[in-house]
Amino acid sequence: MTHGLTDAQFFDMVSRFLGPYYIALALMNGLAALYLWRSDQTKTWFRLPIPLTGKSLPITNVIGWLVFALLFTILAGIGGKSGGAQLLELPESWREAINTYTDPIWYSVITTVGLVVVYVFRGFFVKPAVAWIIWNLMWLFLGLSMTDSDFFEIVAKPDNVPIVMLVFLLAFFTWLGTYQAVINDRRKENGEPPMEKVNDEKVLVWPDLVYTELICMIALTAFLIFWAIALPAPLEEAASSVKTPNPSKAPWYFLGLQEMLVYYDPWMAGVVLPSLIVAGLMAVPYIDFNKAGNGYYTIKERQFSYIVFQFGFLEMWVTLIVLGTLLRGPNWNFFGPYEHWDAHKVEALNNVNLSEFFWEKMLGRSLPGTLALADISPSLDPSNWVIVPWLGRIVDPFLQFFSLLFGRELPGTLLVLGYFIALPPIMALTVFRKFYERMGFIRFMVMANLLLFMGSLPIKMLLRWIFDLKYLIAIPEYFFNF
Repeated sequence: MTHGLTDAQFFDMVSRFLGPYYIALALMNGLAALYLWRSDQTKTWFRLPIPLTGKSLPITNVIGWLVFALLFTILAGIGGKSGGAQLLELPESWREAINTYTDPIWYSVITTVGLVVVYVFRGFFVKPAVAWIIWNLMWLFLGLSMTDSDFFEIVAKPDNVPIVMLVFLLAFFTWLGTYQAVINDRRKENGEPPMEKVNDEKVLVWPDLVYTELICMIALTAFLIFWAIALPAPLEEAASSVKTPNPSKAPWYFLGLQEMLVYYDPWMAGVVLPSLIVAGLMAVPYIDFNKAGNGYYTIKERQFSYIVFQFGFLEMWVTLIVLGTLLRGPNWNFFGPYEHWDAHKVEALNNVNLSEFFWEKMLGRSLPGTLALADISPSLDPSNWVIVPWLGRIVDPFLQFFSLLFGRELPGTLLVLGYFIALPPIMALTVFRKFYERMGFIRFMVMANLLLFMGSLPIKMLLRWIFDLKYLIAIPEYFFNF
């Protein structure tokens, strides 16, 4: 049941949505076929032999999109009738498999591998026919998934609809940029100028550009008005400290930060890492030595920059937004997209710090304590300082902090220092040797440390998911946890 509806009432409600939904997809493919036919862009995919005639029927892209249009029309007829949505339910085994493979580890692995595959075989995936098939399959998957009450309840929330739109729009614009880059790379290989140089058409700001922007602004305003009428803002009662939503989520554009707060202390996830993101983006023009690709799309001439930015934006930001929206449920537990958000779900978590794992589990001894001045000698106790008592009160906390840092937290301290101090020279002498030679010491160290900070997030996430590791360095006495 969803919002007090019986299964029959829910399927009737979804049927009223699926009818127009599939009709819109049929029109989309029909218009695509019409456009290709009218613009003389018909291409033969393959030829279908006709039995007993010795002839063959050419199957073109126009016919292919008309077949898709017919398929969606049939689905509209099935799913649009009263209760017809139940006939289009995904098999239970499929939903269970998707729930299984959207746990955080599989989710991260699959999205990362997917990005790598798309990057390596980008020449195939940017083909308009291939991209259009994937585009249709994405919409088909969304429509079939809407027949699941748990999925529908999450995706159809008014404040989650923009995130679904974000995924589809991001897929389109990523394809568009990659498509233009692949074309330019092929042209450069053939000794031809990039398309931006060939189509170097100049227009006047007034009136051409201003009129275009005005029309877009009016159209977008009208769209937002109709959207606000169709999907009212989910306003609730006034905020109260005794009644908080479960789960309590930040706005979608902050869900990435909220997910980072699970693995880092607030000072790290809320201050240090966002500041490094802004500082890193500001530093890019000053540390980038590759001047190719200015003014035109390309991948081959800027592979390192392309990979870093795509991984940082798509894998470490967009996927976290999707994860926080669709997969984080009550009590901030993980749920599959077709799993009911049970507020009573309890996950047995036994997260341990690296110091606890090292001293107690590996060495079988208690954690080392704090070292203070009084522990060294009673005469050094700050309360006995007569001449400059304030100096002892300043020195003692620093001594205690460093005794924890290089005593109890020594394993984590060595790992973190090795990560940020030892790895940059190793990078300069191995895989990034050419970068170091061209960038120099300072620019290379800035770039290396920005990369290491970026890599620390997925590393920390995997350590939490696989080994239940909470912090590498845990000094809550001084609010210093990493």
